[in-house]
Amino acid sequence: MRPTAVFVMVAALAVTSLTACGSDSGDSKDTIKVAYQRSTDNKVRVMDDYLDLVKKQLEKANPKKTVKLLPIQAAENDYYTKIQQMMRSSKTAPDLVYEDTFLINSDIKAGYLRPIDDYLKDWPSWAQFIDTAKAAARAQDGRTYGVPDGTDTRGLWFNKEIFAKAGLPADWQPRSWNDILAAARTVKQKVPGVIPLNVYTGKGPGEAAVMQGFEMLVYGTGANPLYDPARKKWVTGGKGFKDALGFVRTVYAEKLGPDVSDALDPNVGTRVASEWLPKGKLAIDLDGSWMGNNWISTGGTPWPEWDKVLGQTAMPTQNGRPPGQVSMSGGWTWAIPSKSHNPSLAWEFIKVLQTKDNAAQYDIRAANIAVRKDVATDPAYLKSMPGIDFFTGLVQHTQYRPALPVYPQVSTAIGEAMEGVTTGDSSVDDAASRYDQRVGTIAAGAVTGSAG
Repeated sequence: MRPTAVFVMVAALAVTSLTACGSDSGDSKDTIKVAYQRSTDNKVRVMDDYLDLVKKQLEKANPKKTVKLLPIQAAENDYYTKIQQMMRSSKTAPDLVYEDTFLINSDIKAGYLRPIDDYLKDWPSWAQFIDTAKAAARAQDGRTYGVPDGTDTRGLWFNKEIFAKAGLPADWQPRSWNDILAAARTVKQKVPGVIPLNVYTGKGPGEAAVMQGFEMLVYGTGANPLYDPARKKWVTGGKGFKDALGFVRTVYAEKLGPDVSDALDPNVGTRVASEWLPKGKLAIDLDGSWMGNNWISTGGTPWPEWDKVLGQTAMPTQNGRPPGQVSMSGGWTWAIPSKSHNPSLAWEFIKVLQTKDNAAQYDIRAANIAVRKDVATDPAYLKSMPGIDFFTGLVQHTQYRPALPVYPQVSTAIGEAMEGVTTGDSSVDDAASRYDQRVGTIAAGAVTGSAG
């Protein structure tokens, strides 16, 4: 899903002779299995195409080596479950896995991943990676367990044509949550038949709802709204938490968002990208920097006019408090499972994935925010996608999820709280209270009340 730039790959890669670790599993020492998530949109094959090209590069430079690609076509939560099941057994474990940074610490604690520090110390390219990206793959034990392939930021996408019909400005820049709600209400009144505002919510969309929906709200309410790093405790009883749930409740109670059944669909993100935005059915979307890759000529839903029809603006803090903007950043890493039979060959594949040229081309194709300093200054990258400068600029105001082993469980509890207020089955107070109880159990008493 990338720009119209010509995809130029290096014809010959200087890949050293490979020495893979043997095993008694019966697998060939010259073969690795690479597991990754395939989009649920059958037209989107960015990762498939990229990995196939890198596979051919490694195999051409090393004729006796074989890379077997294991695509897992699933929504995010289902993908996470599948790779964890695979990594539990030496019979099914891949040699390399595409790992979301939000899962990495819990998977390390479960014993699924192996540290790669011995490889990194002899890899000159590691010095090119920005510190925040390195930190995302570093565990509490101080060791590193993956190589990031890019990051992302989040903001508000809006349809300027719908805004014009509603009498809203083409250079819209909301300064508070109330400004967003006011615009959505105006769209609902003046442009019937379109969805005024999409905020991902509930258990179905999983981390997409928690990170792109809830956390984009709660991190705009004040410092450390979920976890207090100074006390090393999770925050309960927070006013910001309730305010964020209240915003979600308002969106769905006032029917400013999608129908609840659509909003709770695990594949709602595919509908946003392939239907609601390109067909002019959605006015405002709280979403990620990568969205444009769906609409370029090689994307799943080519839409040549998207950069003229859609605008981007920063998500404001709740009431405009400094710095006035908020974003969330995440990203994915390539990690080697602890039960990999060929970790050395898996490492060589990572090195080919992360040559400067390959990293630049993948960031261009996937609309990633670069994590290599040399890629971030590459002219082809800087010109690759309309809006890339805007989303790269949000890095200065971005936040990161608590990188702790229990975070995935906390995320699930947030998704449940969101779903309760979205459907109306729970009041904001009740949903927040249940969340506090859940976190108290999950964190084994490592919680602290909020004064907010």
